[in-house]
Amino acid sequence: MQRLPTSPYPSPAAVLELLKPITWFPPMWAFACGVVSSGVSILANWHIALLGVILAGPLVCAMSQAINDWYDRHVDAINEPQRPIPSGRVPGLWGLYIAGIWTVLSLAVAATLGTWVFVSAVVGLILAWAYSAPPLRLKQNGWWGNAACGFSYEGLAWVTGAAALLGGNLPALEILLLAGLYSVGAHGIMTLNDFKAIRGDREMGINSLPVLLGPDRAAQAACAIMTAPQLVVITLLAWWGQPVHAAIVAGLLLGQLAMMRRLLRDPIKDAIWYSGFGVPLFVLGMMVSAFAVRIFSGI
Repeated sequence: MQRLPTSPYPSPAAVLELLKPITWFPPMWAFACGVVSSGVSILANWHIALLGVILAGPLVCAMSQAINDWYDRHVDAINEPQRPIPSGRVPGLWGLYIAGIWTVLSLAVAATLGTWVFVSAVVGLILAWAYSAPPLRLKQNGWWGNAACGFSYEGLAWVTGAAALLGGNLPALEILLLAGLYSVGAHGIMTLNDFKAIRGDREMGINSLPVLLGPDRAAQAACAIMTAPQLVVITLLAWWGQPVHAAIVAGLLLGQLAMMRRLLRDPIKDAIWYSGFGVPLFVLGMMVSAFAVRIFSGI
């Protein structure tokens, strides 16, 4: 049950907790991959890169966390009642207000970075609202919800980073392919986050993959979805004449496969463990691929 607030306004600390800075890393990293893959000088355009990183993390991603917590406040009251909204530290409608304010700020910043960056930001914001808010509430189904998150956090952020450095223009096909493949892989990463909330999701009718498939089959699906696109990336890098980069990504994938064996034995216990040790190898592969396509493009 939500506690009565002691103040009609949230404290800055509660707002920061609601915006979850720890979750900003994936889209910021993907944006940085886009910046690298663009081939444009980062030093000469550091101000654009910095503004874009702020857009990807502290603005768009933070907004998605606020709106998600607002519409998940009843689930969080079961799973994590200490969170800012169910605990009453972000009282009244402030969770919704903050999501709205951050949406406007995101659009304002994106408008300064070119057409395709603005378009990408609009798509990301629409997906963030559609993921959490009715009537779509994509997170009600693990297949659709995780696809929206993976696309927004990885692929869209990557394309936005490249577009920002390219003066707002659409990036090359090679960049779009890598961004799309890592978006697919991120679907599996999103599934790992759902293991900690199985009880609350089941009670509230949220059909995450662990609820739909059961923990074991959901873990198997997550591992397959993370692995398959990386195999395609390795093949593409080799085809594009970048065997060293392909070998590095292959080595990182082998490390993930070794850790997946432990994950599959007890996914409920080890999903968080894998997120901490296996997922970093996935995201390192993203940056290696970004450098490879930068070289391949000959820019």
